[in-house]
Amino acid sequence: MPPTPRVWQVCDACGHRLPDDDAAAQCPVCGGLLAIEHPAPVETVTTLRERFNHRCCMTSPGAMQSGVWRFAEVVHPTADQLVSYPEGNTPLLARDAVRRFAGCDSLLLKHEGMNPTGSFKDRGMTVGVTQAKRIGARAVACASTGNTSASLASYAALAGIPALVFVPVGQVALGKLTQTLAYGARTLLVQGDFDACLSLVREASARLGIYLLNSINPWRLEGQKTIVFELLQQLGWDPPEWIALPAGNLGNTAAFGKALREAHAWGLIPRLPRLLAVQASGAAPFATSFREDFAVRHRVKAETVATAIKIGDPASYERAVDAIRATNGVVTDVSDAEILEAKAAIDAAGAGCEPASAASVAGVRRLVREGAIASGDRVVAILTGHVLKDPGILQWYHQEAVPPSASANRPIEIAPSLAAVEQVLQNR
Repeated sequence: MPPTPRVWQVCDACGHRLPDDDAAAQCPVCGGLLAIEHPAPVETVTTLRERFNHRCCMTSPGAMQSGVWRFAEVVHPTADQLVSYPEGNTPLLARDAVRRFAGCDSLLLKHEGMNPTGSFKDRGMTVGVTQAKRIGARAVACASTGNTSASLASYAALAGIPALVFVPVGQVALGKLTQTLAYGARTLLVQGDFDACLSLVREASARLGIYLLNSINPWRLEGQKTIVFELLQQLGWDPPEWIALPAGNLGNTAAFGKALREAHAWGLIPRLPRLLAVQASGAAPFATSFREDFAVRHRVKAETVATAIKIGDPASYERAVDAIRATNGVVTDVSDAEILEAKAAIDAAGAGCEPASAASVAGVRRLVREGAIASGDRVVAILTGHVLKDPGILQWYHQEAVPPSASANRPIEIAPSLAAVEQVLQNR
């Protein structure tokens, strides 16, 4: 193999450069966010594609079990002692019922809920915790609405590194909180919302020397951008017209923009897909800013059933703005009712997802109805989390909501007789 070119951590704001083994959580000069700067690969496009494809699917010598580390050259080429389960290798699903629901004939679902802890966060955490181990971090920490904390706890346990997670008391879905406890992280219930948790963990990182692993960590984004590299690989490097994703703290929006710009610059794809970032209406500061051409950065008090995107002051705002502009993207918001309706359609099609995931499909449906997405456009919607991440909302929606939704699947109490079963079959 050719020699590995130098990788840098570079400040978004002032351009200050740090070596790739520096433990800083943000720029020491101006406090800006750091990003990983990769040099252009030394291989030809054909060689690079062949290298990635050769490692795919665990069927050939040299294949990589991880759908993240398969792309090591453009993620973290200097990493060793990988902390990996493995993760990634998530499917692209074609579900006719969801296509009909969204009004999009070529809609595909990229199901990141099939990762080890049930969410896309594992892609970023394998890289972040590998870096933490590489620099000898005394402990790792994050603020979380649930998925990040579950993933951090799991990967920290795998690496043998102590973990602290800061979560807003009473605002984390049961499935996520119990994962975090089970994996052994010290779980701190903070009297405040996610934004208060993030502020506190950033201060703790700066003063106590704990390695911060929220999505402001540049290595986290390197892992998360492999969602895009993998789906492009699954499509034979023929990009779709749109990639739709839920938008909360905007780490994925930023990571997706970075991945697409790099893939295009390196010749892996001939054009850029458009990004569709979808927020919940009760937590939509980014969508509000988009409607004003990003003239003002808005902050809100977030309220939504989609707890994974219940964030009022997204940390990756500026990077996400760049991603939307670079891809001629769109930001929209959908109501909780629209999210739950889309979730019911996805669940009933056998795919299943947590509420925040369904925002992507609800957003596609919205843009199809508005005429921004043509019914024949090829669209990939990202499902970010597993259906069992939030069992409470499932119980409420299907068994307790009054009046029940038309999509609710209420259990039926019957007498212990074949006649009762036959009656159910006839009614069906």
